[in-house]
Amino acid sequence: MADLSKLIENKQESAQYMIDEITHICKDMPKRSPGTEGEKISCEYMAGVLKDCGCETADVESFKENPGSFFGWIYITVSLALASIVIYFFIPILSMVLICLGLVVMILEFGLYKKAVDIFFPEKEGHNVTAFKKPTGEVTRRIIFNGHPDAAWNWPVNNRFGGKVYIAHILTSVIGAIYYLCLSIAAMIVLAYYGAPQVLVLGGNLMYAGIAGLIFVPGLIGMYFMWDEKTIVDGANDNLTGCYMGIAILKAMKDQGIELEHTEIGVVLTGSEEAGLRGAKAWCEAHAGEFQDVPTFIYSYDTIHDGKFLMVNHRDLNGTVKSDREVGDLFKASADELGIHCDEGMVPPFGGATDNAAFSQAGFRSTGITALNHTLEDYYHTLRDTYDNLGKDCLADCYAVSVKVLEKFDSMEFDK
Repeated sequence: MADLSKLIENKQESAQYMIDEITHICKDMPKRSPGTEGEKISCEYMAGVLKDCGCETADVESFKENPGSFFGWIYITVSLALASIVIYFFIPILSMVLICLGLVVMILEFGLYKKAVDIFFPEKEGHNVTAFKKPTGEVTRRIIFNGHPDAAWNWPVNNRFGGKVYIAHILTSVIGAIYYLCLSIAAMIVLAYYGAPQVLVLGGNLMYAGIAGLIFVPGLIGMYFMWDEKTIVDGANDNLTGCYMGIAILKAMKDQGIELEHTEIGVVLTGSEEAGLRGAKAWCEAHAGEFQDVPTFIYSYDTIHDGKFLMVNHRDLNGTVKSDREVGDLFKASADELGIHCDEGMVPPFGGATDNAAFSQAGFRSTGITALNHTLEDYYHTLRDTYDNLGKDCLADCYAVSVKVLEKFDSMEFDK
């Protein structure tokens, strides 16, 4: 069993290393939206850093994607919803169909991160990094630290009004669509009962209910402006912090001259997470069937900013995907051993996902580690996500827990 206590003692030094590197990328490299040259340049840079940290291999891998689809669904769903409101007064059955279609697109693209409407958006090239440092002896176990190098498009509502308003805006818009769906179903029942043709203009209470529902229209129109595809945030917290968690561990190990005997350490940086986990999904497809030779744990970090929210996420992707419990429990036990606060929870509905969801869906043993308030803070996907708004103590603590995880994992016995 390797003694990594020295690395833990120097956690503030490693946190400062992360901050310096994150600052360099944010200040000196192009913006890193999914599928752009900036994302590629940052991947190439970090691959070079990983080689300097002792990785025998650090490969930059490309993949095809349609990043505009992940938020582009908003245009499709909102347009269908607004059209259905007008049509409701004339052809309720068609109104119902349009609303259902719009909601299906929303659920597939945002709720489940499926590639439902990708073909309608331009194709681009994204990039991942796969790096490994071998042990001195036979590989009997493997641990992978993951983060995503891309940065998000700015969310103007959250940037100006905060996360509570942002989430309330989405919820009221969804409620508005469901409201007209219910009205359409009620209208169909009434019209069918009285035998009236569907093309008749609605009257009576159903008409007044439809008019009252127009209060949802401004919110629905506002959904067109929920993201600004021309403005890219720095992405210092989300998610260069996740990228540098594994890199910092390898850097510290090299500086201390520490080699592991049987544990292989990997750092996998999966691009275009902000486009719907596209990089992680592509990585899982490209490496399907690999890493089955020995027990392999994956820790996926996302937005390591505030220590009071450090959390192991036992469920991911809007709460729909189950993480590996043993992998998560090891992180929690390591935090408890060090006396570092760490909660257990999940990425909730409307909370999105971490790349852990893609790994878990593909059958890898993985969990997601976050350190942000899932009731969105004002720096999340906004222009406040900058290199001078990093949480050094949180980075230090998460790093210390991750080192302890590595130390404990290195001594674990697995059934052959």
